[in-house]
Amino acid sequence: MSTGQKNLRQLPPTISTSTQEALQVVWKHSTRAKRLSLRVAPHEHKLIVTLPLTCTDQQALTFVQTHQGWIEERLKKLEKTPSFSVGNTIFITGKPYLIVHAPEQKGGAWLENDCLMVSGDPAFINRRVADFLRNHATSILRKEVEAVALSTGLRPTRIDIRDTSSRWGSCSASGRIMFSWRIIMAPDLVRHYLIAHELSHLRHMNHGPLFWQQVARITPYKKQAERWLRQTGPLLLHAR
Repeated sequence: MSTGQKNLRQLPPTISTSTQEALQVVWKHSTRAKRLSLRVAPHEHKLIVTLPLTCTDQQALTFVQTHQGWIEERLKKLEKTPSFSVGNTIFITGKPYLIVHAPEQKGGAWLENDCLMVSGDPAFINRRVADFLRNHATSILRKEVEAVALSTGLRPTRIDIRDTSSRWGSCSASGRIMFSWRIIMAPDLVRHYLIAHELSHLRHMNHGPLFWQQVARITPYKKQAERWLRQTGPLLLHAR
């Protein structure tokens, strides 16, 4: 058995926090890691600790203990992550909608007044909400991109809507732009800024002064949108 395997067995499987009784910990030795690092996996609700092969158990434990405040702050933020469950409220194009289960009806999911109605088996509600949001985003975002493209002359070769958890959008050298369907939960001004950002890359494939001048010509919402994305954006990226 290697030293790394011994360490993995000796380190505790959980740690205690003030926000919950025990948080599961995954200790990962890495041949590529040059230093200790940690992150909270939002979907699994686990703490992932990556260790260099030379790291000892005590060094790893001390590292986690000294970052206890960061861990608990991260867990508190995750508690505010939108959940696609019955009784919760989610925002669609910046407006609040209550998720309501309609088991006897058919149609998957649909908007009705101030509610997002979801039919069928309750076990599939979260998935049906996510499917609805993705389809809704595809329809809405394509129209919004086309409107901005028409007014600016910046026309993408293709528009893709994907499920990404690390970025809001991207633009390739071939002119294809991609957006996360999750921005359908963002306010109008945020979507307008993100669209302006990616369309501007069609002219400037960098983040230099000319790029930001192009963004400013398209949208006045840069400061407000970036502030919103810093404060609220990470929660949407992990909504489920």
